[in-house]
Amino acid sequence: MKLIVGLGNPGAKYQGTRHNVGFDVVDLVAVRLGLVFETCPFEALMARGRGLEPCVMLAKPMTFMNLSGDAVWGLLRYYRIEPEALLVIADDVHLPLGKLRARRQGKDGGHNGFGSIIESLGTDQFARLRIGVGRGDDRLALAGHVLTRFNDDERKEVDRAINRAAEAVEVFVEHEIDTMMNRYNCEEDAD
Repeated sequence: MKLIVGLGNPGAKYQGTRHNVGFDVVDLVAVRLGLVFETCPFEALMARGRGLEPCVMLAKPMTFMNLSGDAVWGLLRYYRIEPEALLVIADDVHLPLGKLRARRQGKDGGHNGFGSIIESLGTDQFARLRIGVGRGDDRLALAGHVLTRFNDDERKEVDRAINRAAEAVEVFVEHEIDTMMNRYNCEEDAD
């Protein structure tokens, strides 16, 4: 079984913000697979692909970004999923708008959601897919920037990135992280 986790913040207040692109990706994957999110006991919304091969589970932690690790750890433990079968999707202010970056493992890079997951799991040995949301004005605080919505021009670029990220998730589920990295990191490096 593969667990695909999109990071974001719950509630209408945060819909469409830079910090919620992880939610946007798993929402699109759910639509493509015909899955519906339901509540689960781990402070997350979950959609399971019953009968799909390979088996896939999508999750959106409802703990707010900084506590995402609590929900992820609960899901991995309950369903007996190894961290190597986990893919976490989140925004990245250090990447240009719309760029994707996949990694097999790594540090949190200053992202509180990744930091929470690493702390809860006790390892950084899980795949991640970062979606560039741009840094914005260097004079403004990052916390404020990631909670802003995209303007119309940015939205078009981000929608393309979300579509590519959903395709990357399908590649991860079907072929593992190396194939996903080869396809999507190379694509970005060619730009």
